[in-house]
Amino acid sequence: MSEQEAAAAPARKAAAGKAAGGTGTAKPVKAAGKAPAAKRTTAAKQAPTGEAPARKTSAAKKAAPAAKASTKKATPAKKASTKKATPAKKATGKKATPAKKATAKKATPAKAAAAKASGSKPESQAARAKRAARINSALAEVYYYAHPELDFENPFELLVATVLSAQTTDLRVNQTTPALFAAYPTPEDMAAADPEALEELIRPTGFFRSKAKSLLGLSAALRDDHGGEVPGSVDELVKLPGVGRKTAFVVLGNAFGVPGLTVDTHFGRLVRRWKLTEQTDAVKVEQEIDDLLPESEWTMFSHRTIFHGRRVCHSRKPACGACPIAELCPSYGEGETDPEKAKKLLKYEMGGQPGQRLKPPADYPGRPAPPLPSRAPATGSAATPDADSAPGAAR
Repeated sequence: MSEQEAAAAPARKAAAGKAAGGTGTAKPVKAAGKAPAAKRTTAAKQAPTGEAPARKTSAAKKAAPAAKASTKKATPAKKASTKKATPAKKATGKKATPAKKATAKKATPAKAAAAKASGSKPESQAARAKRAARINSALAEVYYYAHPELDFENPFELLVATVLSAQTTDLRVNQTTPALFAAYPTPEDMAAADPEALEELIRPTGFFRSKAKSLLGLSAALRDDHGGEVPGSVDELVKLPGVGRKTAFVVLGNAFGVPGLTVDTHFGRLVRRWKLTEQTDAVKVEQEIDDLLPESEWTMFSHRTIFHGRRVCHSRKPACGACPIAELCPSYGEGETDPEKAKKLLKYEMGGQPGQRLKPPADYPGRPAPPLPSRAPATGSAATPDADSAPGAAR
């Protein structure tokens, strides 16, 4: 080595030391520990490029702990946030749930009351049948004497009287039939009657021409097809002129002892007021009420219901204040509720008046009906209008 080389050697070592130390910030032990390796590598190959790996290594090592530290710090923060948020949601959920339940508990009675008031809650068949039985029992106590309000001695007389009762009162029929049956006591006699003479006898019942035609037709059918006897079945009875299901069940129930419901205007009106049915068609009413009561009660339930409709539960102004079964009636209040005023609306024996039958049963508590007044026209009086063109009286 020359003297010049020996003099330059300390300068080169000092420059190499500065290059290895960088800016003076890379003082960690690990970086210093690896510097010799870097020196060995770079010294063997090229010294000028040895600075770049040292910087990358230092930056990577600094970045790694920073990232780890950041991750470690961020993770607990998220967990803490999650843990805090979760109890908050649970707490909110716990509070919200009782609130909903409390609302539901309060709303249920209100809805039930509204449903009951509006009638929107359907009544079960069993509950309706139970109500029907209670109404029937109450009516049986009040109208223990209920009976068909037509005077008759045999099935033929009852059949004729029932046909005549359309669009008029049973009272007017009972006042008319004594003379009619005196003139034509059998189907054979009535079938052979002079139409004009028959019409004159039944004129007081109204619609006498159409009724006379029905009586002549059914009498001829009984004479020709049934040996002069009234048949004892619905199917045969409804084939007779002027005979429908209502008439058939009146005859069967009261002349033959065959149970059946008589669905007339009174019966239909009352069972609807009692909410036992909503039907207006007579056949559908019959079917629905049949299902509510035992067959053995059908005929008497009809009589009791019709009695109540004629005496108390009138069509236009029911006497609610004097009704003996008011506590069982869901329609109470549709009529007069003042007891004193309601009593004035009662009819027949309930109002102290005569009944509809001239020959009532022995247990009837009222007075018999009076006979038909004389129909002889007074001098100068106006002619009696044709009853076939005028509406009959309500029964």
